[in-house]
Amino acid sequence: MRAVIQRVSQASVTVEGEITGQIDRGFLVLLGVGVDDTEDDAVYLAGKAAGLRVFEDAEGRMNLSLADVDGAMLVVSQFTLYGDARKGRRPSFIEAARPEKANQLYESFCAEVRGQGIRVETGRFQMHMDVALVNDGPVTLLLDSRRQF
Repeated sequence: MRAVIQRVSQASVTVEGEITGQIDRGFLVLLGVGVDDTEDDAVYLAGKAAGLRVFEDAEGRMNLSLADVDGAMLVVSQFTLYGDARKGRRPSFIEAARPEKANQLYESFCAEVRGQGIRVETGRFQMHMDVALVNDGPVTLLLDSRRQF
C-alpha cells in the first residue's frame, strides 16, 4: 500500500460538481493499493500516517501529530501510485489491486484512522475527482507499507 501525504492548510475533493470531502489543517492522503496488499498493510499504513509528527511545535520544530493539532485527513483513492512507466511511454497498472480489493482496503485504512480519533473525509472510489489543496510548507512524504524510502 502506498501513500503520498501532503500537509495542508486546506483541501477538498469534488465529484460531479459536489464537494464530497473537505478539511482545513491536516493531511491530504493519496492512497494506492497493490495486488499483494492485505489488512495488515492498511493497519500499518494508517497508524504510520496518523502518527506522523510533521506539524510545528512552539519552537518551530516538526514535532506534533494530527491529534496534537486537532487536524483531519482527506483520503483520496489513487491507483496510479502503482503505475510503472519504466518501459515505454504508457504506464502499466498491473501492480494495482483490482477495484473490489482496493476499495475494501481503502475503507479499512479510513476506518483505522477514524479509530484513532481523527476525522476522515473522503473522495468517491472509482470516480473522476477534482482535488484542490493548499500544501503547507510544502511538506510531502511518501509512505509504502512494503519498503522504506
